[in-house]
Order: sequence, then C-alpha cells, then structure tokens
Amino acid sequence: MAKTLWHTLRDDTSLTVARRVPPRFDLAVSAVFPAARKGRLAHQIRQDLWRMLRHLRGFSPVVRVMEDGPYLTVTAGGQVDTRPFAKAQAEAQIADLLARPGHRARWLAHAAGDRT
Repeated sequence: MAKTLWHTLRDDTSLTVARRVPPRFDLAVSAVFPAARKGRLAHQIRQDLWRMLRHLRGFSPVVRVMEDGPYLTVTAGGQVDTRPFAKAQAEAQIADLLARPGHRARWLAHAAGDRT
C-alpha cells in the first residue's frame, strides 16, 4: 500500500490538506462552495491545483476548507520556496481554477454527502 505524503489537519470547523506542516500560504485565493465532504473536496482541489502549478518551482499546495454557516469557504494556494515568483499571475490562475463550472461540478460530485 502506498504511503501518503499529505498531512490532514482538522479542528472543529476546518480541514487543511498540506504537504508540509505547518502549512503556509504565500499565495492564496478563496471561494465559496455548498456543503460537501471537506476532506474529499480539499483533495480534489489540491490535485487540480498541483497539476496547474507544478511548473512553479518550489511550490507546495495547501487547501483549507472552513465551514461558514451552510456553506464552505475554500482557500487554495500554498507555499512557494523560490523567490521571486509571479504571485499575481499564480493567484489569477487559482481564481480561474476555483471558478471553472466543470471543475466545481466534478469536485462537488466527488465530495457529495456528509460534511465531514
């Protein structure tokens, strides 16, 4: 069985998926989602985030999903160890990813059900 290299940090209202602990957001974009399973949603977004920004040297994705009433606030981004980097361009790409209807539908279909 493969060993996971991802840390899942939980508290009462949030779940964070990160490669490194403690997680750090050198770049971050937030979006609101309907209720879903936080862990599944975080991992689906993390996968697509990594695919999109894997060319960014020193990048390590972080996705935080927080309960916000009946909704979830997702903060996607991560740590970048290489300086300087094109922060505004990377954040624009993340914002575009989080807004894509096809991706959102796929993520939510995978994360449907209980909000844990």
